[in-house]
Formats: sequence, C-alpha cells, structure tokens
Amino acid sequence: MAKKKQSLFECQHCGEQSIKWLGKCPSCGGWDSFVELNQIEQESLKYLSKQTTNDKVKAMPITEIKEDDLVRFSSNNVEFDLVMGGGIVPGSLTLIGGSPGVGKSTLLLKIAGNLAKTEKKVLYVSGEESAGQIKLRATRLDANEENLYLLAEISLEAIMNEMLRESYEVVIIDSIQTMYSDKLTSAPGSVTQVREITFELMRKAKESQIAIFIIGHITKDGSIAGPRVLEHMVDTVLYFEGEQSKEIRMLRGFKNRFGSTSEIGIFEMTSNGLESAKNISNRFFTNTKEQSGSCLTVTAEGSRALILEVQALVSHSNNPNPKRSATGFDTNRLNMLLALLEKKLDLPLNNYDVFVNISGGIKIKESSCDLAVIASIISSFRNRPISRESVLIGEVSLTGEIKDVFSMETRLREAISCGIKKAIISTKPKGIVGIRCFEIDEVSKMIELF
Repeated sequence: MAKKKQSLFECQHCGEQSIKWLGKCPSCGGWDSFVELNQIEQESLKYLSKQTTNDKVKAMPITEIKEDDLVRFSSNNVEFDLVMGGGIVPGSLTLIGGSPGVGKSTLLLKIAGNLAKTEKKVLYVSGEESAGQIKLRATRLDANEENLYLLAEISLEAIMNEMLRESYEVVIIDSIQTMYSDKLTSAPGSVTQVREITFELMRKAKESQIAIFIIGHITKDGSIAGPRVLEHMVDTVLYFEGEQSKEIRMLRGFKNRFGSTSEIGIFEMTSNGLESAKNISNRFFTNTKEQSGSCLTVTAEGSRALILEVQALVSHSNNPNPKRSATGFDTNRLNMLLALLEKKLDLPLNNYDVFVNISGGIKIKESSCDLAVIASIISSFRNRPISRESVLIGEVSLTGEIKDVFSMETRLREAISCGIKKAIISTKPKGIVGIRCFEIDEVSKMIELF
C-alpha cells in the first residue's frame, strides 16, 4: 500500500508553514489564513530550496576573491538616485511598496521614460492596467519614448519570453501580486506564487544583469503583502510615505545592499506626476505669527536636514484618564516626556489632555526633537508663544539631562539658511557663525525660557 503524502499548510499572510491546519497563525497572528498546499506546490517548494544549495560549489578564502565593481547609471531623478545610493545598479532587484494611490506606478513610469531618453531599453509590465491606460499616463508624464516598451501580461512565462526576445536593461513589474506562474495551480497573489515569481526574477536579474523593479501591495499594518522572505530575496526595499491629500511624498529605504538606508527622497505631486522637490526648506513650517504651543526644530534624514514645526495642545480634562495622542511622534516617548515634566518641573499634567502633532505629515524617527516637544507642551500649558526665529534641538534623558545629537553643525547651517536667528541646544559646535546659540544642559532650566 502506497504511503500517504504528508499534508502541508501555509499562511497566506506571512508564509508560515505547518503540518496541520491552524486557526490562528503563530507568526503574524492572522486568523483563518492557513491553506493546504497541493502536491505540485509542495514540489515547487522543494525545488526552490534545492536551488540554494549546490554540491559542486567550493568555498574559497576571502583574500582570493575579487570585489565586484558596482557600475551605477543615473535615473535622471535626483531624489530617486539619492535613495538608491547614487544610482541604479545593473542586476539589482528592487521592491517598492506603498499605500494605494501614493504614486508608485507614476514614479516608476516617469523613471522609465527618463531612462528611455538615455537610449536604454526599458520594459514596463503591468498586470493591473491595459496598455492604453498606461499610454494615457505616459502622455501626461512626458514619457512617450521609442525605447520604452509596454506589456500588459500577468503570466511569468510570457514575461520571460519577452525578456529573451529583446535585450532590456531595465524591467518594471507592476505589480508582483498580479503575476502567476503556470508551474503552480494556486491563485495569483498567493504566498507560493509570489515566492516562485520573485525567485525567478531574482535569478534572471543576476544572470542577465538586468535591473528589475517590483511594485508590491501593502497590508493594513503597512508591511509588504506576501511572505517576509520576499524582502530578504530582493536587494533593495523602498517604501512610499505620505498622505494622498498632501502634495509631498517621501521615499524611504529600509534595505539596500548597495548603499545607505538612512537617506530619503522627497517628491512633490504635480500635474506632470511626481517631481523631485527642488526647494523643501520651507515645506514643513511656516513663518506665521508667534502662537503658543508651536516651536521649530531640525531633524536629520540621512545627509539632509529638515526644519519641522512641532505643535502641542494642552487642555484641562475632567476625565480621570486624560488623553495622550501624537501624530508623527512616538506616543510612548511622549508619555515619558510628560512624566519627566511632572517630576522635574512639577507641572500637573495628569489633569490635562495632551496632543502633539508634527506638521507636514512627516514622521520623526529620532530623539533630537525631544527638547522641541517639551518646549511646545510648556508653551501651550502656560499660553506663552515661542519666537519663530528660534529652533530647539536636543535629546532628553530620563534624568532630565539634555544630550547632544549627531550632525549638529549640519542642522544649524540649515537653520541659518532659513533665516533662524537663535538656537537652544546643549553644546555649540565650533566654527558656527550667523546664529546665536543658548546652551542648556537640564530640563529644569527650560522654565527660564518662558
């Protein structure tokens, strides 16, 4: 009697596998997400695992291995090149994610048009739109070029045949969740399909030195839909950030094997698509009249310094559990700073609702804005405005000590270029002229400013 094949179940949210069906995924917490894989899909998984091992490969001393020469070419978009680490690397596989309508397809079609103008053959594959729809957008983006080829197809085998027919240098897949392979019987967008297609595209990129860009959908929590292994297989992972109601969009790198992940690209949505934001110095703050609960700070995003406006509202609450809310700032850190103010300055904030907002829709990823958040809270609590010609920069510790932050010289030079006259910091760097620096080392001394 033939032995029965063992069943295998896979989570369609994260790719977790189990030999039995589970109602809740232990990895991602998704409910009713496990689907049984048939025999063909199980064989495909074994095939993919075998591709990573080869008995004929022999290890070599690292001293005998030659370094790869990274030859980049420009996308003719300053902000995009900045996030990519200086340009596009041939043979790289890049994953771009973001919420619907944020501008992923618009940006890559514009980049495709730019590359086609430089005599590079580009293939734009779309499984979500017809070629006529893409043509309409290309006309608006001024991307109608002879070297830009469109293919409305969702079959991986058909796409591979087209890549063999022409010597393309750049290929754009929009999107990975719509593609399917004839080798598998599962539906497009399933974990098995996404994993198989991404592996084949990765192998094609490395063999043919084609730069491939993949657009990926995101889930409700903001992560790329599909298995987490998808982000590990690609060379670069980029995320679009920004609200559709605002013109500014940000492209942030979360993984880059060929460059830094600290840089961000800032774009502006115009009638001609996403354009590099030429002047962003005054996009996140306004030089209006002085108001209580508002102050300026300078945050660093990679090699770029941005001046932001921190807004706070402190209002009396009759609720035994007052509200604490933050937009663009970590709520847990806000609670820590409020506890510090109650301890060091004896402010009765346990009877007040506190709301903090970072204007411009940007999210602060560092702690250099702690001093500005504290100042805006005190300003709103005492109803005393802060000068619009001042910036506050500094990290606040649990002991109330104000610490230095990195790239202080770059931040101050950006403030000077925007007409800021005063800076409240912990230590003034050498060689800075054109701005008055007031040094404070403890939060308790903040009370002297109000």
